[in-house]
Parts: sequence; C-alpha cells; structure tokens
Amino acid sequence: MCEVGEDYAGPAPGEPPSTPRPGREQKCVKCKEGPPVVVIRAGDAFCRDCFKALYVHKFRAMLGKNRLIFPGEKVLLAWSGGPSSSSMVWQVLEGLSQDSAKKLRFVPGVIFVDEGAACGQSPEDRAKTLAEVFNLTPSVLRCSARESSGAKGAYKAAVDSFLQQQHNLGADSNISPAQGEEQLDLPQTQAPLGPAEFPTASQTEALSRLFDSAKTLTAKEELLQTLRTHLILHVARIHGYSKVMTGDSCTRLAIKLMTNLALGRGAFLAWDTGFSDERHGDVVIVRPMRDHTLKEVAFYNRLFAVPSVFTPAVDTKAPEKASIHRLMEAFILRLQTQFPSTVSTVYRTSEKLVKAPREGCAASLSGPHCLLCMCALDIDTNDSATAFGAQTSLRLSQTSQTEAGMAIPSCCTADKGQDQSCCRVACRREDPSASVSEQLCYGCRVTMKDLPSPDTLPPYILAEAQLRSQRAWVMQEIQEYLIEDSDNEADTVQS
Repeated sequence: MCEVGEDYAGPAPGEPPSTPRPGREQKCVKCKEGPPVVVIRAGDAFCRDCFKALYVHKFRAMLGKNRLIFPGEKVLLAWSGGPSSSSMVWQVLEGLSQDSAKKLRFVPGVIFVDEGAACGQSPEDRAKTLAEVFNLTPSVLRCSARESSGAKGAYKAAVDSFLQQQHNLGADSNISPAQGEEQLDLPQTQAPLGPAEFPTASQTEALSRLFDSAKTLTAKEELLQTLRTHLILHVARIHGYSKVMTGDSCTRLAIKLMTNLALGRGAFLAWDTGFSDERHGDVVIVRPMRDHTLKEVAFYNRLFAVPSVFTPAVDTKAPEKASIHRLMEAFILRLQTQFPSTVSTVYRTSEKLVKAPREGCAASLSGPHCLLCMCALDIDTNDSATAFGAQTSLRLSQTSQTEAGMAIPSCCTADKGQDQSCCRVACRREDPSASVSEQLCYGCRVTMKDLPSPDTLPPYILAEAQLRSQRAWVMQEIQEYLIEDSDNEADTVQS
C-alpha cells in the first residue's frame, strides 16, 4: 500500500489488477470530469451535480410526458414524512422557485394524515392531529364524473393560455413579470389547508376498536391504506384539488405489485401501480416518483439535506412473516441485493399493464364499484376464478352459520319459483355483513374475512352499504315494470 503523496506503480507481481479508486482514476459517467460520489448501479457512478440533474430530470420527465397536470391546476401533495414523499415535496418546492429553469405551473397544497390512533399511540403523542376518518360522509365512496381532458392539443392550449395570461399581467408598466406570476397564483393559495378539529375520544376509541378487531396484520395494513385514501380524497374534494400526488417510489411499487397479486387484486394492478389512477372520477392520483428507486431517494436526501420525519406505522418492529406486505417486501429487497435488476424488471412489467376492465365487468363510473377500494367489481357469475372464490366463501359462511345453530329463514331457502322478496331487506338489516360483502371486490372480500364483524367499520361505509343495498333491491323489484325499447325502436332513435 502506498502512502499519501507517493505514486502508485500498479499491483505487485502475482496480484490481480485493482479496481479504479473512486475520486481518483474513476470519473463521472456523465460529465467525465467530476469525481463520483454516488454509484446507482454497477458502472453508473455520478458526481454530485450530474446525479442531481438526473434525479430532477426523472421527476420532471414523468410529469412532462404524461401531461395530466395543467397550468394553474390545484394539486394536493400527500406527505407521510418518509423519504420518498419528503423528496417529492422538495422537488415541487424547487420546481416552484423563481430561479427554476422550467418552473412548475400548478398550485400545490400539502396534507399529512395522522395514523397514531391506528398504531396505538397515546393522545399526548397525537396532539397535532390533522384529521380522522370517522368524520367523513358516504359521498366519499361515490365516484364523481370529471370533465374530459379533450384532444391531445388541450394541454398545449392550456399552457398557451396560461402564458398569455402572464404576459397580459406583465405588460402593465407598473407590474413586473415576477410580480405578475405572484398575483396570478395568489387568489388560489389564499385558503391553505388548516388543522381539522381534534377527534373526540369516542371517535379515537372506535378507530382503535376497528384495528384491534382485525385478526391479522395484513388486514390492518389494507384497512389503513383504504381509510387513508378515503380521507385524502375527501380533503381534496372539499378544498377543490383535482390531482393528488403520492410519493410511491419504483421499489415501493414493485413490492406493491407483488403484494397485490398475493392478495387477489391482480385485476387492478394497472390502477394501483400506474402513473395515474382515475378510478375516483373527479380526483386523479398521480405518482411522479415512480421512476426513482429507494436507493436513489436515500442518496439524494443525504447529499442535499432533504429532511424527513419517522412516524410509527402498524408494521413497525413487526417480524418478517407478520403480514403479506412485510413478507413480500423482505423477499423483493433480498432478491434485489442478489440480482440488482429485480426491481426494475417488476417495475417495467407494471408499465405494460393496461387499464381495461375484464369482459363482463362494468367499465363506467355508473357501474357497480367496490365499497372500499372503489374499483369496478370483479365478482360475476361467469366462469372466473373470482366468482369461484366468492361462491366458495359464501358456502363456507353458510356452513359455519348452520353449525353454530343459526336458523336460516324459511323464505331464504325457498325454491326459485317462490317469492323471496319478503325477507331480502329484513335479512340484510339483521346481517349487515351480507350487505357489505356483496359490494366488495374479491381482494377486499379476502381482507374482510379477517374482520369478525363489519359493525366496527366507519359509519360512512356502513351508511353507503345500506343505501346501495336498498337501491339494488328497489331496482330489482321494479325491473319487471320497466319498458325496454325494442331493436326496431332503438335503430329508429339512432337514425
């Protein structure tokens, strides 16, 4: 080994050639000049400036090539305090700065969901709680139609209109262009999101009872994710936000894809892992961090001092096999250390998924949707695996009720030729689990199996389930009185 200041003549006789030393022989693969400080993959060593340029380019390119966020549009940033969401907020702040070369033109807002009650934290640790899911209304579970973005030139037209508006404001002799931008954005940012009313003790107790009743950690994580999404959508709607940004990274989406496959949510992978999620109608969820791996996020936050906050989650300190989520995460990360292309391969697979409903399922917002995840129901009577699973679950539940000595009403077991309408509403009122489970997709039905009773669900979910059940019963009762147009009449109307 040579001392500092001595020349290195090469390896000794019989020794293998040594690898280039970072910072001396090896240079940045981008600029070929600066000393590398980050090695993303084998052979991809970047200097500080080139790594930042690559990181920012990925974020901007993901927004630019999809063109879903229009200038002047209100966008809600879902910040969890973790590294990925913190880096996302940091990128938006830098993009909105005056000295940015390509300034972002949307109007941001930030939301943080306190999950302390679900994790068993004390009220003292949750003194700054922002919101609670038990204050929501059933309208959260209804998909609202949104205006179509129009032709491909709609985005360019919106940009031209926005720039023309800026030019008109800056044309005034008393207003500079920078002041014009501030005045243009000011009316939309005068109503920031403030902390909501602190939840009552009964609401916190109800939420704790819901998560304590879940038998498995897998069910708890699925419920927490569902309620978190409902809350974010509710806040976005009441404050006029049409887009919601989440900090899901490439690694996290690869883990989510494999987890959803294990949970029976394969029909909705394109919605759960794609760049945009339009299942909710008027509010679109976008994932601009989906090209960044957790390794890149960690390096960027470390090099550029991006702050993050650790908050306990329901799976904190849980063993590897405690839930499907933890098991799949450990499997993917362990495989990634041995085969560095694992995450990218799974991620590229998710990019090829198409957001198309299965044949026989509803494709529009007016069709039946899952009560929890709000995806189109994939339970049907056709020869599908989901139908088989649903029928099997129904038979097992009826068998367990019979073994427990629960009497089934005689009219429910009547032949098909007899009138069964006398007890449909009564049975559903006596058994709320029936009205809830029949409105769930296959994946959510699997989750609800670990919940002993649906009575612990938030009131807005139970209210929406009862409303849908009553509406379906009424439609079935009046179906025979509806007059349908014949084929000849339909052709006449169309012509």
